[in-house]
Amino acid sequence: MLKKRVIVCLDVKDGRTTKGVKFLNNVDIGDPVEMAAEYYRQGVDELVFYDIIASARGRGPILDLISRVASQVFIPFCVGGGIGTIDDIKDTILAGAEKVSLNSQAVKHPELISQGARIFGNQCIVLGMDAKADPGFKSGYQVYINGGRVATGLDALEWAEKAVSLGAGEIVLNSMDADGTRAGYELNLTRMIADAVPVPVVASGGGGTVEHMAQVLRGGPDGGHADAALIASMVHSGDYTVGGIKKDLCRMEIPVRF
Repeated sequence: MLKKRVIVCLDVKDGRTTKGVKFLNNVDIGDPVEMAAEYYRQGVDELVFYDIIASARGRGPILDLISRVASQVFIPFCVGGGIGTIDDIKDTILAGAEKVSLNSQAVKHPELISQGARIFGNQCIVLGMDAKADPGFKSGYQVYINGGRVATGLDALEWAEKAVSLGAGEIVLNSMDADGTRAGYELNLTRMIADAVPVPVVASGGGGTVEHMAQVLRGGPDGGHADAALIASMVHSGDYTVGGIKKDLCRMEIPVRF
């Protein structure tokens, strides 16, 4: 059985790690370089670094900070935020990232997915998707960009399928309704996308307990069918460690890497 991954997300604003609830009221919680090193020591499988204001401000990735984080971790490292050109992708990978997450820029320039996949390989191109419940859409969810500030008019399921057809090798699927709430992942949304695409889907938004993680990682009618669970508040708060989470998941018969 394929092992499930535990991924920690660092949302970065002005060079500092930040955390909000439903994309609002962000507070400073620490230095991303120090935090990355600590989660690596705890045994995290992957690290995701999002510059949450780069696209809104119309600037590229912070390469110096990316390089400093990459120097502390020897696991897959994905970077998102402000990556809008092939040169941005190349520079980010050269700075130490294994993967780039395309979110706002993928919606604005879908050809960036196909060009990036062709040049760097599908495994390097991750679709970051922020989705919010909206009954006006066929799937029941609409895609948002620019840090959740701008509605796109795109149906979440249709966009996921299109992005994968263009070459995205993975999807990090964030529920805006659940983001930062620690009330549980959006299982319906995650299951729908995971069942529809042939690439790994990472569940994001709402993780508050190990039970939530186990639920979103499980198969079956009540599970989320995700390949990995992304967490932030759970470990940033100090309530959990990555190692402790993995031991608990193992006890719940979720296969994880040690």
